[in-house]
Amino acid sequence: MKEQILSAFQKSIQTKQQIVSNLELISKVEFITQKIIECYKNKGKVLWCGNGGSAADAQHLAAELSGRFYYDRQPLYSEALHVNTSYITAVANDYSYDEIFARLVKAMMQPQDILIGLSTSGNSRNVTNAIIEAKKIGSLTIGFTGESGGKMKEIVDILINVPSNDTPRIQESHIMIGHTICQLVEEHLFPKNK
Repeated sequence: MKEQILSAFQKSIQTKQQIVSNLELISKVEFITQKIIECYKNKGKVLWCGNGGSAADAQHLAAELSGRFYYDRQPLYSEALHVNTSYITAVANDYSYDEIFARLVKAMMQPQDILIGLSTSGNSRNVTNAIIEAKKIGSLTIGFTGESGGKMKEIVDILINVPSNDTPRIQESHIMIGHTICQLVEEHLFPKNK
């Protein structure tokens, strides 16, 4: 069992080492961070969507912005689109599960807002439908996926495709990248007095 534990840890480290050595991906993370800072300066909001573990990651990262990351400061408008279970079950029942996020995008988003969709495959139809709606509104769309990017690579404005096809390694990397973005957004919008 120890060998399996060490193997899992090593694979996680290897994926993150590939990210660190990918200068294009690092530049995209910097660009996204700058766009989120601009979004908040323009009274916008950052919305997130995903399914399963990606939904948990979306909710986690939204909370880092709307609550706090490292220190006390004003809250930022950020929310994961799956958190209202009555809404999700009603729309899934009355329309389709594929429409659960798209309808909220239509109701909530403005052009100055940002939508971040998380999907390890990049093919989650409810996430891609939300991205399509956000683009119609004129909002910036960002995709967090695995290596292939799936269908999301063709429709998002900015793609963060983690260099892995292993779902746990992809999700661990999404959190690492998301945490880094949240930290930098907080530091830039709410600089601590030195």
